Amino acid sequence: MTGNLPVTVPSRGGIFETVDSIIARDPAARNRLTVIFAYPGLHALGLHRIAHVFHKAGLGLIARIIALVARFLTGIEIHPAAIIGRRFFIDHGFGVVIGETAEIGDDVTLYHGVTLGGTSLSHGKRHPTLGNKVIVGAGAKILGPVLVHEGARIGANAVVVEHVAAGATMVGVPAHELKTRQLSTDFAAYGTPTNADEDPNQLAIAELTQRLAALEKRMGDA
Repeated sequence: MTGNLPVTVPSRGGIFETVDSIIARDPAARNRLTVIFAYPGLHALGLHRIAHVFHKAGLGLIARIIALVARFLTGIEIHPAAIIGRRFFIDHGFGVVIGETAEIGDDVTLYHGVTLGGTSLSHGKRHPTLGNKVIVGAGAKILGPVLVHEGARIGANAVVVEHVAAGATMVGVPAHELKTRQLSTDFAAYGTPTNADEDPNQLAIAELTQRLAALEKRMGDA
């Protein structure tokens, strides 16, 4: 990943491609009409596409007004300059913030409360770049011009401030990587692993607990 992802503006039929991808990732989405009329993430994305066109045309004020309307209607704030790929899905959505220089690849999923934020006052690249098929769990923060490579998963409430390798799963504050790394075609809701045995912190705690139990048994037998 270079940090430069192509802008994708939906062509004819593009909305249905996005809608169908949402249905594939959300078991609560029963049909296309439900997604089109009742999913604020889709509404925010559609308004962002329009705002982005005005931004590229040099009509920044109009673009920002459209983004403000989207925020008012959906609770999702996307800067008009942000670059977003195909089949992007913001699930639930409320409280999502995507900064000006953020770049997002294809088939990316964000949950509510996610922030793709900047950590400097410079006018250059200061927001994250997410590769294809990245999943970012609820409440997670990815801060600064970091690269989150393809297939990475960011667990709920994690705070990421460094580059993330392809296929990595990041949890905690500050985020650390679980030991298993693999590119998976399976969708993982919220990007949070259900197998805590892979977390090195959990392994360490379990080991200490076992040692304490063994020590208590030895003392009891003495």
